[in-house]
Amino acid sequence: MDKYRDSKKIADVLSDFHGEPLITLPDPDSHAMSIRATALVFADPASIRLLEYIERIAPSDATVLIIGETGTGKELVARQVHKLSHRQEGPFIAVNCGAFSESLVESELFGHERGAFTGALSARSGWFEAANGGTLFLDEIGDLPLSAQVKILRVLQEREVVRLGSRTAIPIDVRLVAATNINLAAAVQAGRFREDLYYRLNVAALDLLPLRERPGDILPLVWYFMERYGKRLALASVDLSTDAERALLGYAWPGNIRELENVIHHALLICKNGKVTAADLHLNPDFGMLYGSASLVVGATSSLKSLEHALAALYEQPADNLFDTIEEAIIRTAYEYCESNQVQTGRLLGISRNILRHRLKRYGYLT
Repeated sequence: MDKYRDSKKIADVLSDFHGEPLITLPDPDSHAMSIRATALVFADPASIRLLEYIERIAPSDATVLIIGETGTGKELVARQVHKLSHRQEGPFIAVNCGAFSESLVESELFGHERGAFTGALSARSGWFEAANGGTLFLDEIGDLPLSAQVKILRVLQEREVVRLGSRTAIPIDVRLVAATNINLAAAVQAGRFREDLYYRLNVAALDLLPLRERPGDILPLVWYFMERYGKRLALASVDLSTDAERALLGYAWPGNIRELENVIHHALLICKNGKVTAADLHLNPDFGMLYGSASLVVGATSSLKSLEHALAALYEQPADNLFDTIEEAIIRTAYEYCESNQVQTGRLLGISRNILRHRLKRYGYLT
């Protein structure tokens, strides 16, 4: 930690890291109130592996599916895929599928002709046409209605788009990168997402881990945001106390990079002489500390190793229906942990409530 505490420049911290360590949104300050991450670093070993994978798949035209929690940097990863592809001179269009009403989403994506519906006073191209020759990033694709999913599948298969109110197909050359913070496989099982579209999207999958699972990225991000907001606030220097480092590394970061940025911005507003202490951070006490004060990553690694050892012992003397036995144990303990709250249990396990109820009925916890 001394290396981070002694350095006052993010460039000094990042210079030791592999590849392209830092990605930011264009004009990141304009996104200050959004829920998106505005910076991403590749310092943690898991992040370095992700960057290497991005570098391998980016030059192709394969459809990419980015899976990760809100605020983990999904758009930044999509931009990096575009930057490293042969389409880098073409447009990069980012669209949040959850921002459109069901009645307008098809018009936004595929365009419309004049008179196609009430209020369509003139013809308008959609986002697929706007991204022609480049990359279209569809964030929160799991929020799309089934009717729009069918049309996206057709666009991917036929490489052409038909505007609403038209019978003329318009050829397009677009690479699609999609992202979601929900379990699409579970959504397929629940009937909320088309299976054929899921497999069409999931050609190259990028699993973007939450910040709590890549702790090596935390301090480099902290120093980047301290440097950036320190300049905006005209602070002569910025520094981080040892207790602040411990608190930042030990926190669970439910809001991921977006939350970390807000925490650092606020801390610099209230700290004295540019020196951030643990008291300045105002971390959300409801989420507590991810690990104890004695250990940061060791606690999580130890728990995972204990689970692996327990599974290995089961494999030595396997019982009948071993998978069902393990699955029941996972669901039962999660259900008890959430005090029999189905919504919280489903969210904890990353499955839909319908799937959870089906499993609970199978194992006799519901009638």
